[in-house]
Amino acid sequence: MSLENIVEIIPYSAALKEPIKTLNLEWLKKYFKVEPKDEIVLSDPQGQIIDKGGMIFYAKYNDAIVGTVSLMKIDNTTYELSKMAVTDGVQGLGVGKKLMLHCLAVTEAKGIEKLILYSNRKLLPAIHLYEKFGFTEVPLEDGIYERADIKMERITN
Repeated sequence: MSLENIVEIIPYSAALKEPIKTLNLEWLKKYFKVEPKDEIVLSDPQGQIIDKGGMIFYAKYNDAIVGTVSLMKIDNTTYELSKMAVTDGVQGLGVGKKLMLHCLAVTEAKGIEKLILYSNRKLLPAIHLYEKFGFTEVPLEDGIYERADIKMERITN
């Protein structure tokens, strides 16, 4: 079964301030720990992402928000794909893929040249998803996130 046809991708709004936090805390607590940087960004998505030129998107299914992803602006041509999370109950049903396709369409439409992301090698389904969409491993600088042991990027042609 695929949810791709019935999952709707919607933009962030002030009324949807909480799901980015609840969805991300769910997986962070399951696999890692919540770092101070996470708490700052997730508690103020408007100020930390939107007001800095970034974007937040949600996956909506059966009137519930089941996934989220952010594009955080680094500079005019580079954004970080960040804060991607899909709730446990719908994982494996294509929600992450749909969020990724939406981000890539937005990236192309806005002329963003490069997407970067930070992840952890133990999140195999996520790494496979990124590779499938053309992300390749690049050298990881220190001090971004304690949990990050891989950095990937995708250059838009």
